[in-house]
Amino acid sequence: MSGERILVVDDEPNIVDLVRMYLEREGYRVDSAMDGAQALEKIQELEPALMVLDLMLPEVNGFEVCRQTRVNSDVPIIMLTARDDDVDKIVGLELGADDYLTKPFNPRELVARVKAILRRADPSPRPNEKPLHLADLTIDPARREVTVGGKQIELRTKEFDLLQAFGENKGIVLSRDKLLNLAWGYDFYGQTRTVDVHVAHLRKRIKGSQVQIETVTGVGYKLVV
Repeated sequence: MSGERILVVDDEPNIVDLVRMYLEREGYRVDSAMDGAQALEKIQELEPALMVLDLMLPEVNGFEVCRQTRVNSDVPIIMLTARDDDVDKIVGLELGADDYLTKPFNPRELVARVKAILRRADPSPRPNEKPLHLADLTIDPARREVTVGGKQIELRTKEFDLLQAFGENKGIVLSRDKLLNLAWGYDFYGQTRTVDVHVAHLRKRIKGSQVQIETVTGVGYKLVV
């Protein structure tokens, strides 16, 4: 049983109760907030291991909660959106969310995603992982640092995981499903917009490097030097 703290933010009590039941069954400690203002307070107070965040909230909406959270925190965020609308998902991901689920969702799938994201977010040092040197770009998995031309660049948690997956498979075409498995740890697929938005962010971060991420139409992406 993990005992890690999860913050569930939703103004629908039945959703909160359902998510709480499934997460507590897996040993997580669950706190909740009913609006965005309360969520921002609890993030500071509780420092949760992960946040499940509904986008349509009173007071302060989920987009703003996500934006403000990312100013000072890398806490993993799974968004919940009531609309199957790519715009909402893309905006949320661009503001720093790690992934999303569309309501109504299967609570078992949510639990599986929580487990996978927390497993990937484990900050435990990995001393046996050697730095990857790719032209002017270096990926150091043990320190979770990336440098371009000797200058360190800041990456969000999922951006680092994604770049590491590309670096360990240099020149190999990786499908979106494969990237979800490597960087998010998911054994189920379908949320390909998550990968696309994070790849777009990653390209901006390493812009100017001799390393590039190419799109392979109809298949996925590959890292080339």
